[in-house]
Amino acid sequence: MTWNERTTGRVRAVAGLTVAGLAAVGLTGTADLAGYQRQRLDWHGCQRDSADQAGAELDRAGAACTELTVPLDYARPDGRRITVALSRLAATDPARRIGVLLLNTGGPGAPGMSDVLPVRQWMGDVGARFDLVGLDPRFVGRSTPLDCGWPSGTWTRSAGPDRAGFDRLTAFEQDLAARCARRNATLLPHVTTRNTARDMDLLRAVLGEPKLSYLGYSYGTYLGAVYTQLFPDRADRVVLDSAVDPATYGARVLRETGPANEAALRDWADWAARHHDRYRLGNTGPRVLATVDRIRAAAARSPLRVGDYRVDAQVLPFLLFNRLSDDRDETHADLAETVRVLRDAATSGGAAPTASLADTLAFALTGAQSATGSVQAAILCGDVPVPRDPEQYWREIHEYRASEPRFGELTRAISPCAFWPEPPRERPTVVRNDVPALIVQSTGDTRTLYRHGQAMHRALTGSRLLTLHDARIHGVYGNYADGCVDRAVNAYLADGVLPAADLGCTRPPVGPRG
Repeated sequence: MTWNERTTGRVRAVAGLTVAGLAAVGLTGTADLAGYQRQRLDWHGCQRDSADQAGAELDRAGAACTELTVPLDYARPDGRRITVALSRLAATDPARRIGVLLLNTGGPGAPGMSDVLPVRQWMGDVGARFDLVGLDPRFVGRSTPLDCGWPSGTWTRSAGPDRAGFDRLTAFEQDLAARCARRNATLLPHVTTRNTARDMDLLRAVLGEPKLSYLGYSYGTYLGAVYTQLFPDRADRVVLDSAVDPATYGARVLRETGPANEAALRDWADWAARHHDRYRLGNTGPRVLATVDRIRAAAARSPLRVGDYRVDAQVLPFLLFNRLSDDRDETHADLAETVRVLRDAATSGGAAPTASLADTLAFALTGAQSATGSVQAAILCGDVPVPRDPEQYWREIHEYRASEPRFGELTRAISPCAFWPEPPRERPTVVRNDVPALIVQSTGDTRTLYRHGQAMHRALTGSRLLTLHDARIHGVYGNYADGCVDRAVNAYLADGVLPAADLGCTRPPVGPRG
């Protein structure tokens, strides 16, 4: 459900059907796709080997897995073919079966095959009436792979406090783009949201379904909106949770989130101050923030030794940002443990990471999950062009440094898309249609801001907006266990009828937080 984030232990203009030169070539059941549409899916067990615990869990739940063959290039469907992997948890109430509910929990580029398991639980009784389908989108997970051989699982880095750091970051991002160009030049033009939406509709046809229901989180809301734009008559029930603004989607999607994350850090600091006896980070919010700033200053002077890793001023903001999208005590405690380790490293010459921090550092500072960042960048860079002049990024970071002192240099940083080998082959999708959809958004979301959800609501003129007030969470339905939100979403999934007007839920008061 996240943008450029590492988590552990939790799931997480103009109207028209097309806006690009490819138009509807082979997209809506023409002869070009007839052979693909006639394919028979070979459903089989999900576990691949004894180490595949995710597959074993799917098998225990009664799911089945398969691979769908799709064209690499929908403009040339007789060319190279690739596969996308998927799982299916069949409806257990076939007499009242509604249809297929396809899931996407974001990323971009997050695997989706295991998502059927928690979502079936979140849906309660209505879950039994759907075939839940979890998709590994093209080039993700078990689908035909794409890996650029990066030294990191993410391109997200801070520019740091000075020009020298920005120049190092620029060289880092340029190298990431060059690695992708060397290893995957023929694939990159086809790693796009529009092509994933086309894969979705091909899957719908192969499954024999007249329409497709959809639940998407974060980036998955953009994917769902693009699907409704390309195939408006094929969409049934559509739920978009923690929605992006489709007009500002792209590699710079986080550029406006600095103030929200500054506010979230202040909220967390107040929480940590109330737990000073445990974490010893400061007994008031401002003192906790002062501790954070001392750590930042130390990392800017010399990288902090955290286990086998070195945390410098370009990595440190990511570690803070990574844990600010959730206001629950568990996540606050995880950030407090992280800051305590970093404080100890700054004052004692080194410290051992917690298991959670070690996982995040391995993700950010080794190539063990290179494919994750590679595909995420390929999707974003393939969808929407970005400015290619590094000086534009440097000027913007400098302009906002005073108002976004801890996160602006991260959220406004340059990305590999500034150096991508070629611009997108299709123009960005303009989302403007009246397909009914339920949009779910928390007012405190630090990844896709509340106003982004409002913008999606305006773009989908037939939609309703369900707001969770007084909560800071990215990924609301099911994940946050808010009864008001979950009941409203499940009611819509059950009967397909949107609320007569926009709805609001308020997080129950919990007294002094923590």
